[in-house]
Amino acid sequence: MQPHGYVALVTIAALLTYLWMMVRVGQARAKCGISAPAMVGDPLLERTIRVHYNTLEALPVFLASLWLFAVYWNDLVAAGLGVVWIVGRIVYALGYFADPGKREAGFMIQFAATAVLLFGALGRIVWSLAVVGA
Repeated sequence: MQPHGYVALVTIAALLTYLWMMVRVGQARAKCGISAPAMVGDPLLERTIRVHYNTLEALPVFLASLWLFAVYWNDLVAAGLGVVWIVGRIVYALGYFADPGKREAGFMIQFAATAVLLFGALGRIVWSLAVVGA
C-alpha cells in the first residue's frame, strides 16, 4: 500500500459520505415536491440542505488537517480519527434530519476529531520547525 493509503481510503469514504448527503437532498426535494432552485418551503428539505451545506463547510478544514496529521504524525492514527469524523458527520446528519435539536452529539464527535487533527498537525509542524529547523 502507498505511504498514506489508509488516509486516502478515509478521504474517499468522507467524500462518499458527502455524496450520500447530496443524494438525500434530491430525495427530499422529490418527497416534498420542491424543485430546484427553491431552497425553502418544507422543513425536511431545509434540514437536509443544511446538513449537506454544513458538511461542505467542514470538509476543507477536515481534509487539510487529516492529510497534514498523516504527513507529520502517523497515517494510521490520522485514518482512525478520520473514521471518527465520518461517524460524527453521519450521527449529525441523522439527528438533524429527525430534529435539529438532535444534531449536537454528532457535531461534537466530528468537531473533536477535527480539533485533534488540526492542532496535532500544527503542534508537530511548529515543533519540527523549532527543533529541526525545517
